[in-house]
Amino acid sequence: MSGGTYGCNKSMEIIIDIDDAMPLFAQLVGQIKKAVISKKMGPGDNLPSIRQLANDLELNNKTVAKAYRLLERDCVIQTKGYRGTFIHPDAEANSTVDLNAWVITKLDETINSFKESGVTDSEIRIAFGNLMNKRNS
Repeated sequence: MSGGTYGCNKSMEIIIDIDDAMPLFAQLVGQIKKAVISKKMGPGDNLPSIRQLANDLELNNKTVAKAYRLLERDCVIQTKGYRGTFIHPDAEANSTVDLNAWVITKLDETINSFKESGVTDSEIRIAFGNLMNKRNS
């Protein structure tokens, strides 16, 4: 079942599947990155406002805002204040970077080194939880 569709331009269409296990914001991020890699969208192309895209896709504004924040963090899009949101000049190169995969690889390496040193899973979880709670304070 589709949550909604949006045609950003003549060659790109965003389709959100609310029944997919992938989070809605991640579907949006993935589709925009895919459009950039396939050259359906390029540097300087404009994207709709958060409100407009959320309305067209029948999503919550916060879902689209989260996707846009992640895309901006990854330098796939850039927001130019009241002028709008555009595809970043370096978007194509930046669309192939998967920060989630990198984080998982780094955490896996670190956890393996802890285990080799005799640290238990419980100790790792507690230490990780403490550090994350401390950072969010």
